[in-house]
Amino acid sequence: MTEVPSPITGSVWKILAAAEAPIEEGQTIMILESMKMEIRVKSPRNGKVIEIRVQEGDSVLEDDVVALVE
Repeated sequence: MTEVPSPITGSVWKILAAAEAPIEEGQTIMILESMKMEIRVKSPRNGKVIEIRVQEGDSVLEDDVVALVE
């Protein structure tokens, strides 16, 4: 299982992947917003999204685990 960390401190703007859904390496899991910039959080590997640990509107810190990919 691979933890997917937030690359920045910001807020969760849009979640694009669902738990239990297949995902490909480089596919966007969610989009974060920080200082009016949109930052895509991408899957580090092919597999399946096991868990999304945040909801839209949540605040996250850099390196917080926002998702798990198997």
